[in-house]
Amino acid sequence: MPGFGLTMGYTVTYLSLLALIPLSTIAFETAGMGWNRFFAVVTSPRVLAAFRLSLGASIVGASVNVVFGLIVAWTLVRYRFPGRAILDALVDLPFALPTSVAGITLTAIYAQNGWIGKLLAPLGIRVAFTPLGVIVALTFIGLPFVVRTVQPVLQELEPELEEAAATLGATRWQTFRRVIGPMLIPATITGFALAFARALGEYGSVVFISGNLPMRTEIVPLLIMNKLEEFDYQGATAIALVMLLISFTMLFLINTMQRWAVRRSRMA
Repeated sequence: MPGFGLTMGYTVTYLSLLALIPLSTIAFETAGMGWNRFFAVVTSPRVLAAFRLSLGASIVGASVNVVFGLIVAWTLVRYRFPGRAILDALVDLPFALPTSVAGITLTAIYAQNGWIGKLLAPLGIRVAFTPLGVIVALTFIGLPFVVRTVQPVLQELEPELEEAAATLGATRWQTFRRVIGPMLIPATITGFALAFARALGEYGSVVFISGNLPMRTEIVPLLIMNKLEEFDYQGATAIALVMLLISFTMLFLINTMQRWAVRRSRMA
């Protein structure tokens, strides 16, 4: 197509100025500290605990959002009920709400004397200032990514496909598993990837509800901020570089799965 060279040049330049060049400074800054100190920093018990919490909570939060985000999207698309427009607008609330406000609100609700926290306390369940609180916060901010990714696909599904499956004797579960499900897999994987990526770098909504206890509820973004406040710039960039590599690897694997799902759905 005409204009490829010009548009490609603009694309590469824009991405380089916006992402590639700034991110490359992390590698350059880290290179000056030497391999021994680099491994000593990124393999310290405190850093490893933060990586486990950030990655684990992000995966769990994104997985929960895949299940309940699909249910919310299905409800908004397939049913008509009073207040549907309000519920549809509430899905976007985590987008518009400042993350610090979300963190303070979740902490107030899930604290032991909060509305929900005082109901869970007699059951021995603590949310605020625990790893569970981190998962709750990451689930809250990631829900819109799944819903808004799956919702358009559901809206474009032709009802005739389900009617044809019903006339052939398929049950509702068989129709969903063999007709609707394969078409939703690529969008669901995309929603998971977006929710996971957002959760992995989330800071504002987590810093309040987590309690920031080293080795227990300290996330990687907060640990990087602590390094910067201590003027340990190389330590901060070392942790950031590992986080960047992990994020890129995870997103690459997820995108590979998405392309495989798209090819499989087209072959089906």
